[in-house]
Amino acid sequence: MSLQSLTSSPYWPLAVLLISVLFIILAIAKFRMHAFVALISASLIAGVVANKETWDVVQKDGQTKSVPGLVGVVELTAKGLGDTARDIAISIAFASIIGMCLMESGAADKVVRRFLAFFGYKNAGWALLWSTYLLSIPIFFDTMFMLMVPLAQALARRTGKDYMLFAMCTACGGVITHSMTIPHPGPLAMVDELQVDTGLSLVAGLLGGLIPAVVGYYFCVWANSRSTTMPTGSLNANEVEVEESKLPSFLASVMPVILPIILIGFSSLMQIIANGAFKDGAKIAWCESLVNALGADQFNNIRGLIDFFGHKNIALLIGAGISVLVLLRQKGVSLHGLERLIGPPLETAGMIILITSAGGAFGFMLRTVGVGTAVENLAQGREINLIILAWCVASVIRVAQGSATVAILTTAGMVKGMLDSSMGVHPVYIYLAIGWGAMFGSWMNDSGFWVVSRLGGFTQKETLQSWSIMLCVLSLTGLITTLIASWILPLSIPT
Repeated sequence: MSLQSLTSSPYWPLAVLLISVLFIILAIAKFRMHAFVALISASLIAGVVANKETWDVVQKDGQTKSVPGLVGVVELTAKGLGDTARDIAISIAFASIIGMCLMESGAADKVVRRFLAFFGYKNAGWALLWSTYLLSIPIFFDTMFMLMVPLAQALARRTGKDYMLFAMCTACGGVITHSMTIPHPGPLAMVDELQVDTGLSLVAGLLGGLIPAVVGYYFCVWANSRSTTMPTGSLNANEVEVEESKLPSFLASVMPVILPIILIGFSSLMQIIANGAFKDGAKIAWCESLVNALGADQFNNIRGLIDFFGHKNIALLIGAGISVLVLLRQKGVSLHGLERLIGPPLETAGMIILITSAGGAFGFMLRTVGVGTAVENLAQGREINLIILAWCVASVIRVAQGSATVAILTTAGMVKGMLDSSMGVHPVYIYLAIGWGAMFGSWMNDSGFWVVSRLGGFTQKETLQSWSIMLCVLSLTGLITTLIASWILPLSIPT
């Protein structure tokens, strides 16, 4: 069989997928290649192995140009990276500013204290879990764990017990939002890749994470019952509680997180009302009555304003602005000092944007070479649940190469083309399935494993027995709840 006849097979894209994913695994896990370089290289390899004579590349003016062979591979990779960066860069940058300001101003400390006051010290594990769950919406997992684990250690030193419970509850709350909610890079890119409404994804991610978080708590209790690990040393100066009067108010502390969620939610609500009032064959009485009462022109004017402030970039800009004002008021930081504080998180955000955009380029290349269509052809005539398929693919890629974000981006790019097929299911359930799958099986090839191990003071064995198993429990629980939700509430597929 000639190379040309082999590469023209409708199943050849699956070989392209296998070769490129194996390359990523070896490059990152074996040869310690930087994730950005590995993903861009994998995109180029996928395009070369696809062995197409020409590629259709959409230009800036919207016109499609036919580009020959290898040059087309390079242009498509650049386009995939640019498209992803356009969708995520601003949001990730503003989220990094919010995270820094919450920590520096004492707002995060205030939120944790209010949760502790609500739950009581006897239920400190619940307090740490839910306060981390809320605070980690705009804060990346590594940063969140670095912030919260000293509080877990301080609580354990005061009580003389339950360190594993406190540390794992902190990890549990942070890791769920990392894979399930915007503005984290994986979910943020997935929203645009799968064309999921931003507000719907946020609501689905937060509500969908509640049951797994509860199950995760009881796993933490079980893991704690089998552990005698305690943090070493005594309370240090950083762990001595700051006077309450020196912290911002609770309202000011949560506003940078809550207000963007409210604004995005209102924008999604306006979309629902518009669909219910104007869409042929799908009108909803109360939506139509509301629009008629306001008048179509007035409604559209109001909707335009709400959509502006509810756009994820503007909502996060407002949240970042509030968090900066809280920091300036609370700490009396000068503008020059503020510039120095903002610099490092933006530099970190820049690297995250590059890696995530490279993952977007790889996913775009997989979609262009027809991986989704090949999987669909392979599954045709077979009873395959797309939610389970998406979860399985994401979990395998996660275990193999370690990065949840890479697993999310690769899987989303692969299954996107299958959403409108006879295997179709509402994209929000695929969004959830991929997020839960990308959480599965963290071990030594995952940076999060080492963050928990080193910062938490656990041995590798202890981390495997607690953190790694907990993520498997969360992932499987999330899959089950997603399947149940899709059965109870089978949303119509958007057209």
